[in-house]
Amino acid sequence: MAAASAYIEQHKEKFEKELFELLRIPSVSTDPERKEEVHQAASWLHNHLSKIGLNRVETFDTEGFPVVYAQSTQREGLPVVLIYGHYDVQPPEPLEEWSSPPFDPVVRNGRIYARGASDDKGQSFAHLKSIEALLSEGKELPVNVKILLEGEEEIGSPNLPPFLKEHRKMLSCDMVLISDTSMFAENRPSITYGLRGLAYMEVLVQGPNRDLHSGVYGGTVRNPANALCEMISGLTDPNGKVLIPGFYEDVVPLDENEREAFSNLPFDEEAYKKSLGLDALYGEQGYSTLERASARPTLDVNGLWSGYQGEGAKTVLPARAGAKVSMRLVPNQKPGKIARLFTRYIRSVSPDGLKVTIKTHHGGDPAMTPLDFYGLKAAGKAFSDIYNTEVLFTREGGSIPVVADFTRILDAPSILMGFGLKEDALHSPDESFSLTDFHRGIRTSARFLEILPEFAELRL
Repeated sequence: MAAASAYIEQHKEKFEKELFELLRIPSVSTDPERKEEVHQAASWLHNHLSKIGLNRVETFDTEGFPVVYAQSTQREGLPVVLIYGHYDVQPPEPLEEWSSPPFDPVVRNGRIYARGASDDKGQSFAHLKSIEALLSEGKELPVNVKILLEGEEEIGSPNLPPFLKEHRKMLSCDMVLISDTSMFAENRPSITYGLRGLAYMEVLVQGPNRDLHSGVYGGTVRNPANALCEMISGLTDPNGKVLIPGFYEDVVPLDENEREAFSNLPFDEEAYKKSLGLDALYGEQGYSTLERASARPTLDVNGLWSGYQGEGAKTVLPARAGAKVSMRLVPNQKPGKIARLFTRYIRSVSPDGLKVTIKTHHGGDPAMTPLDFYGLKAAGKAFSDIYNTEVLFTREGGSIPVVADFTRILDAPSILMGFGLKEDALHSPDESFSLTDFHRGIRTSARFLEILPEFAELRL
């Protein structure tokens, strides 16, 4: 590790410059006008991986955006680690809320500001730099490594599961290493061992064949906006408990050990509220804030539109209304089943005289990694060695659908080694990533790969 650490320290400015090159590529997968740039990011990564010293680098076309694959598998009998990341990013809008252009990375107060800085270019790039450091001076890696970088994570990874199935043998591994989550707090490293799943729906309500004058027609035609609000208001109770029949049917209750572990986490609720600019929090009764945020299912409206949105007044009875709704799921809940229950419920409360269309968008299964898995323990030791503090093990409220795919298709548990922070403003204007944690992430990744064989041998 000494040689790798020296290499990492000597090349800090080079690593930052390379990351900035990648961040300048506006690889927004959901924007058809950015298609060329998404391919550009894949090409950039292919060329970069080819320079590091891996013995195979290849780009695979899919029905969507390419998968970039690389490997260094020269030593039999040692663990095989598949490192996963994604090179696509969220749209940068609203642009006016950025303090600097989203694809022109700048450093302010020790943080990199750019779209993708933390999610996920900066975090996944840390692993590529750790591999470069370990391979410096012609040395072999301490374990067998495979790298898979996709360009569709931000649109639900539609082409990744088929790719995993088609290339199951090539991708076979003992574990998947992912850095697309956050640490518990600044200088408080944590490893996420559980993720919520996702069912994402859209409801469209169509009324008359055109917008109408609300004075002339009001009181004679059912208003799609009013109707949609009534339908949505019936989805949850005043405390956020979901009222869809059967929604909680498969939920596994939190046991006493889990609840004790949550209560022992160093969580400051007052600081949490202050960081959000709120005077009070909200959620399902009987559960703590941390439990509600990561271990209980939820339902939230993500978008709502209808009628006149411009300045001033316009007395219009809108012809249509729409809403996007996401439901975060916990272990044992299945997105397909939840989508069907949602659809059935909306149908049951849809009023006469309106056409209601329900769409199912992308979803993902919840995922859990056993706390006694040796790879998880090695990751905890690597974090402790670099951050010089105790590592916390937590569950995360967000969803990474491919984690469940890796378990289901490759039979490989995932290690979620996040280097970011919740303050990184993922998916929001002014997304950022701490330069300190970028470099500590490189060292932590290198340390993990170095000590993993010891943990594998002893199954610690």
